[in-house]
Amino acid sequence: MTTTSVTTPAPGADSTLTLRSTCGPSATAAGADDAAESLAMMFKALAEPARVKIMSMLLNAEEICACDVATGIGKTAATASHHLKLLRDVGLVTADKRGTWIYYRAVPERLTTIGNALSLRN
Repeated sequence: MTTTSVTTPAPGADSTLTLRSTCGPSATAAGADDAAESLAMMFKALAEPARVKIMSMLLNAEEICACDVATGIGKTAATASHHLKLLRDVGLVTADKRGTWIYYRAVPERLTTIGNALSLRN
């Protein structure tokens, strides 16, 4: 909060006006903006039904080979790879390359973050 004092120029008058501004940016505004941006990116990644299916598959298994994801969502391997990349970019999944295959795992903590953000509890 900023406080500003203004003295009136009238001779003999001792009048001071104190203005308090609460509209300025708070110290936590930048952190809140970053958190909101991160959440928005996760929501955007989950806005596609194929990616929701992928997350469901991953949450119901310890890990899944990328080759099985395409079959599971009924898309080509290239499309499945694109969806997995988007999910990985926002931190919803992690990948581990073994030989020529990539195995994916969900990051449940990121989904917990989404749930906590939507919770009505303070």
